[in-house]
Amino acid sequence: MTLKINYLDHQNSFFKNRALFLMKDTKISDFKGIFDDKINQKILNYLKKSKNIKKNKIETISPDFDQKIIIIFLGGKNEDQNSEKLGAKFYDYIKKNEIKNISIQGSNFSSINNKINLNDFLHGAELKAYEFNLYKTKKNKKEININILKSKNNINQKIKSKLDAILSGVNFTKDLVSEPGNILHPDEYAKRLIKLKKLGIKVTVYDKNKLKKLGFNALLGVGQGSVRGSYLVTMEWNGTKSKSKPLAFVGKGVCFDTGGYSLKPARFMEDMTYDMAGSAAVVGLMKTLALRKAKVNAVGAVGLVENMVSGNAQRPGDIVKSYSGKTIEVLNTDAEGRLVLADALTFTEKKFKPKLIVDLATLTGAIIVSLGSEYAGLFSNDDKLSKQLLKAGENVDEKLWRMPLHKNFDKLMDSKNADMQNINYVGGAGSTTAAQFLQRFIINKTPWAHLDIAGMAFSKYAGALNSGGATGYGVRLLNKFVEDNYE
Repeated sequence: MTLKINYLDHQNSFFKNRALFLMKDTKISDFKGIFDDKINQKILNYLKKSKNIKKNKIETISPDFDQKIIIIFLGGKNEDQNSEKLGAKFYDYIKKNEIKNISIQGSNFSSINNKINLNDFLHGAELKAYEFNLYKTKKNKKEININILKSKNNINQKIKSKLDAILSGVNFTKDLVSEPGNILHPDEYAKRLIKLKKLGIKVTVYDKNKLKKLGFNALLGVGQGSVRGSYLVTMEWNGTKSKSKPLAFVGKGVCFDTGGYSLKPARFMEDMTYDMAGSAAVVGLMKTLALRKAKVNAVGAVGLVENMVSGNAQRPGDIVKSYSGKTIEVLNTDAEGRLVLADALTFTEKKFKPKLIVDLATLTGAIIVSLGSEYAGLFSNDDKLSKQLLKAGENVDEKLWRMPLHKNFDKLMDSKNADMQNINYVGGAGSTTAAQFLQRFIINKTPWAHLDIAGMAFSKYAGALNSGGATGYGVRLLNKFVEDNYE
């Protein structure tokens, strides 16, 4: 089922099914000339009982069996409103009630004192309407039409274009995360990223041979058991003429994770296609920045590998020399994401000399134990960067919770046989010790933040702004972070 939003001239359009926004102080005169007396009386009766109606209540008053009037109750003047969430809720309502064609009265917006933002409301509906049905032979070809009447008075085209860019970036991320492992392996992933060049993004692909020459032994060690290639792909967006340092975003792209010889349990292993969600968020962000012509210099770097079991796979106990020159004892081959990020972080810092680095990864199950699916974990060496990310997350409802870093946790990653080991065998603080491991590869003290999104990237159940499955988490968060602080 697809959602289509149409912008139409009210004078030439009539639809039986209509949606109205009401507040406690809405006057019946606001609808004079729009509806007949019978419908106006229904609205008036609804308003009379508004004291007992909960905010964001959506329900139908039906004067005739073939006509539906949907009431969206906004509460009082001083009650906060999240337009995006309400738009998503509205989409769910009309889908559940099989309303395929509905209009929203443009003139209604002037009567609610800008309480609802139409751009954000429709954006929320579009985010919620995402479906991944590429491999279904029988597709639902039904279409839901939301018709905006008198759109010129209510739609800011500049804002709409920006929101369309965000939607495109989020949906691209969801598409990537939703693909099965036999389709979106590292070779195919790299090919898809090359196509971003048409948006004005400079894309550079480092294949296995180039990475070997550069010394990416930590990343290559993860992928050496697969018949697929291993890659680092960088994406550069230069949105300003100035030669200012770029903002850098680094993502873990493990396209499928068996755990290697530290094999995962069979149950739910099929979900390990989303172990590349950190990289997908970086890709979606870069696409968003390019589509909306963001006035910022930014670089995205993603390490793309497949962690498989074979006669050539990495063994527990192997020691590898990372791009930074530091050696790592691989005690657990299922702690592979940090090995991919280790090389990617140091390379990004050295090559691009960025103003800051934010990495994203479905890194640890421990963060789900800590925060569930309500918050992603935030670890950082910089208070200012942390505050900026936390605020951006609150603004778009992609929440973060800052977790501790400390030298005593760092000691737990020391190895007797190498500079460090890739897991903490003492036990406990799994997410923090993983972050401490990553911090060792920020060589020049660049402001850095690590977002552990293991509990946020994929959901078995629908969320406020997604329909279940891949959530696209991180794209809207980082776009807001860039927009509010660096443009």
